[in-house]
Amino acid sequence: MLKHINWFAVLFLLGNYPMLAQVKTADLIANLEKEALNLEARQAALADDLEILRLKKIKEDIRSVGLPEVPETVKNEVVEHGAMILGYNETHEQANWVAHIIIPAVNKGNLSRTNDFRRDSLVSTGSAVKADYWYSGYDRGHLAPSADFRWSSRAISESYVYSNMAPQRPELNREGWADLESFIRKHVWVKNEQLYVITGPVFDNEMETITQGPNVVSIPKRFYKVILDVTGEEKKAIAFVMPNELCTQPLVSYAVSVDEVEKITGLDFFPNLDETLESELEANFDYAKWEELKEGEIPTQEPLKLSERPKNTLNSVEADLFMNKKACVCGMVVSTRKTNGGSVFFNFDAKFPNHTFSGSVWASNIKNFSYDPEIEFLGKKICITGKITDYKGKPTMTVENEKKVTFLDDKGKALPR
Repeated sequence: MLKHINWFAVLFLLGNYPMLAQVKTADLIANLEKEALNLEARQAALADDLEILRLKKIKEDIRSVGLPEVPETVKNEVVEHGAMILGYNETHEQANWVAHIIIPAVNKGNLSRTNDFRRDSLVSTGSAVKADYWYSGYDRGHLAPSADFRWSSRAISESYVYSNMAPQRPELNREGWADLESFIRKHVWVKNEQLYVITGPVFDNEMETITQGPNVVSIPKRFYKVILDVTGEEKKAIAFVMPNELCTQPLVSYAVSVDEVEKITGLDFFPNLDETLESELEANFDYAKWEELKEGEIPTQEPLKLSERPKNTLNSVEADLFMNKKACVCGMVVSTRKTNGGSVFFNFDAKFPNHTFSGSVWASNIKNFSYDPEIEFLGKKICITGKITDYKGKPTMTVENEKKVTFLDDKGKALPR
């Protein structure tokens, strides 16, 4: 092994025999390159093993809480995927419920949308298909969102099976529903605790249907999410019910107890929990315990050094020297905030008002991102490219699309997305 080489002897020989220096140096380079490849292969193997164990643990944790119990008269084929379990209802061509767990690894995950929508081959009766939704006017709304699985290539891909889809109005799926999903992920980020989430439609006898494809797909009037935290110091639960339309009220307006969701769906959640704890969690909810995490913040950071960012980039302090010029600025995002209008503001290295550089994504540009910048940026080292302008004496930059954003690893190298 190279670590056992007597480097003083090597340097002596290289210095006294130039011909030998060329040979030995080439050999050393070849050996180091080989070792680097071996390390990369080992790292990839460890990553695969870690993913397998995480998927296994998620299944164990879901079953420890218990799968939702459904009335005997309701069709409910239980289907297991890598990181989610669902109960498929053939009558409505969508799931009664989808259970998954958001784990802290989501905070470091950098996988993006795969968009590989496909029929769920595990549903024995056959799931809905592309033709059922195409040009119907409804979005293929994820029940378990793909962004919750960005730490696993398998899990994020499987989130695109049609058994995990339901017809949602675009104004719900892309706005209020997306805000709810981000709200839940932020809790995982700030608390560094996993959350158990069950999502599904609220079925009734007066639903319209989509009949253009080979299947008849029911159009729910409402959707629910049930969230359970049993890993933190304080056990808590909360639920949300949102209409399948534009939701203009604050998120708290849609918060309800788990008992309320059980009442309107006929499902029984958390059947394996201690009965006393289950009754207490399902009957009550305190939105303030979740709302306190509305604005994400992390401690002040030192501006990135040259070795911590790509070449030809600026840090948050240097940005002031390039006012009204196009540049690439890098830093640690220590705070994010989303306005009521949907715009996202963020600060590098220090939070407002002590920040030296800030960025913004206007609401009109949110559609140019496949992720929620408020959640994705927080706690990450990123570089943004654009024109530096002055805002109340401090440099700022507007980010127009995700192509203008580069995520960095701990060594300052660009991460693939």
